[in-house]
Amino acid sequence: MERIVLPQIENLNQIDVYLANQGFEAAKKAFTLSSDDIIDQVKKSGLRGRGGAAFLTGLKWSFMPKSNDKPKYLCINGDESEPGSFKDRQIFEFNPFQLIEGAIITCYAIGAKVAYLYIRGEYHKWIKLMQNAVDVSYERGFLGEKMKETFGTNFSCELFIHKGAGAYICGEESSLMNSIEGKRGYPRVKPPFPAQFGLWGNPTTINNVETITNIPPIIRNGWEWFSKIGAPKHPGTILFGVSGHVNRPGVYELPSGTLLIEIIDKYAGGVIGGKKIKCVIPGGSSMPPLRGDQLEGVRMDAESLKEAGSAIGTGGIMVMDEDTNLLDVLIRISHFYHHESCGQCTPCREGTGWMEKTLKRIKAGLGTSKDLDLLCDVASHIEGNTICALGDAAAWPVKFMITRFRDEFEKYVNNNVQIPVPNKVHSMRNTAIPLANLEKN
Repeated sequence: MERIVLPQIENLNQIDVYLANQGFEAAKKAFTLSSDDIIDQVKKSGLRGRGGAAFLTGLKWSFMPKSNDKPKYLCINGDESEPGSFKDRQIFEFNPFQLIEGAIITCYAIGAKVAYLYIRGEYHKWIKLMQNAVDVSYERGFLGEKMKETFGTNFSCELFIHKGAGAYICGEESSLMNSIEGKRGYPRVKPPFPAQFGLWGNPTTINNVETITNIPPIIRNGWEWFSKIGAPKHPGTILFGVSGHVNRPGVYELPSGTLLIEIIDKYAGGVIGGKKIKCVIPGGSSMPPLRGDQLEGVRMDAESLKEAGSAIGTGGIMVMDEDTNLLDVLIRISHFYHHESCGQCTPCREGTGWMEKTLKRIKAGLGTSKDLDLLCDVASHIEGNTICALGDAAAWPVKFMITRFRDEFEKYVNNNVQIPVPNKVHSMRNTAIPLANLEKN
């Protein structure tokens, strides 16, 4: 199978090797086409965003206004903070120039003169690698004013790397833009959407790193070629990051629609010790988990996972074996989203804390079945009631982990001895033990 995003070519992160393997040929071809032609090709290719929402890329590009009365911007989202996702850094390290070429073509297509590559703050190594690639591209005339001579065009664009400050919330597109502007990473209320009111109030398009890296092969080989790879409604290859209880964890580039169990068994080497699979989260920690006995026939593309009751997300496949304590898993996930909530929306700010504390209460041996119902109820009231999707990301693991593994969670609460609560105490916890004491444990 041909790899599109991470070709099996040694030293492709060196510009001379990249040039020897059709590097920047797609950009040269793009400059012979109109911007509308490029957008049309991307639309017809069926390329969908690889950052989580799986939105049609060409359609998103078409939202950019055609007028030139305002500057336009491209933001490339490399704030890879989703637990279970570690694919973008493979591109930074092993194929940075294809990402840069993709940014050039995208800027030309949407009429942007400036692109920002926003990279997760903890990615110190990969920020340096990407900055070196950008510097070399400027030196060799593939970015900036020199590119007019290199490509024989009147178009030029700039590419800047923006280092994040370690906040998960900045992976949300409007929060990312606020961060670039030097503001606090608060998500914005939409509408207006970025294509109308983005960076500094100007039209802006935001795409994931993997999405942009797919652009040069599409332009070079044609939309028909790309559309025939993988699942018809979600074509192309996807970088699947497999982690957890598998023998060969890592990033695997495979056609969309590949069977989930095939990825785990064939490519990731199966479960350690030959144990059974209890749970799989197929797209990063925020996606609804699947039971091990639900995996038969499940394919890794947006439509198939939707039918299975989950979502493709970032393609981060988290595998848990039969001995996994799912309460501990859920506490850790809930702690993450509580910690990373920006606090702007009341349901998320308060609800994530309630969920974490209630789960810890169950862990402390003080839970009842009513607490499980309470958790699902709180999660349902967070879901869909926040400015950005972090609320859903926090709610889904709790809601679906408990409903799909109710039998296991009942075991955590069935033998608990309940402590009566004084009548004057009004608390979701139904316990006389101070919450502060539980938090310290």
